[in-house]
Amino acid sequence: MAKYGYARVSTNDQDLSIQIDALKAAGCEVIRSEKQSGTTTDNRAELATLLEFLRPGDELVVTRIDRLARSVGDLQNIVRDLRSKGVALKATEQPIDTGTAAGKAFLDMLGVFAEFETNLRRERQMEGIAKAKANGVYQGRKASIDVERVRQMRDEGKGASEIARALRIGRASVYRVLAAN
Repeated sequence: MAKYGYARVSTNDQDLSIQIDALKAAGCEVIRSEKQSGTTTDNRAELATLLEFLRPGDELVVTRIDRLARSVGDLQNIVRDLRSKGVALKATEQPIDTGTAAGKAFLDMLGVFAEFETNLRRERQMEGIAKAKANGVYQGRKASIDVERVRQMRDEGKGASEIARALRIGRASVYRVLAAN
C-alpha cells in the first residue's frame, strides 16, 4: 500500500508549494502536480497518469476535494474509478473517508459546493462582461480578417480556397465574409 498525492492549481501564476508541503507531511511517497483548470478532467495529464497507476490498497491524497474536481459529475466518476480499483481517497484539510456512508455523503456535498462556487464565479464574470459591454468598454476581440481584401480578391475572380490560402485564414471564414454581403 502506497500513498500518492495530487496537487492542482488553475493557472500558471499560482503556487503549488503549500499543497505539495501538505501532501509530503501526510506521508505521500509520490506527488503529481499540474496547473490546469479543475472544471473538467480533460487535459489533466498528471491526474490521468496517477489514476492509471494506482493499485488496490493504495491511497490517493489531496489537500481539498476541489483540487481533484470542480464538478459533481467528474468527482463521482473519479471516486467510482478509485472504488473499483480498491483505492482509498483522503483529503488533508477535510474529513473524507470514502469507505463510510457519512464520508461519501460529505464528499458529495463538498463536490456540490465546489461546482456551485465555479458556477457563481462564471455568473459574476458574465455579469461583468455584460456591464462592460453596456458601458462600451468591452469590445471583444479585434477582427483578424481583412474583409475588404476578401471581397477584392473575390471580385478579381479568385475562389474561396485561393483567397483562404493567400490570406492564411480558413475557407469557412472566407465563406462567412462573402455571405455577409
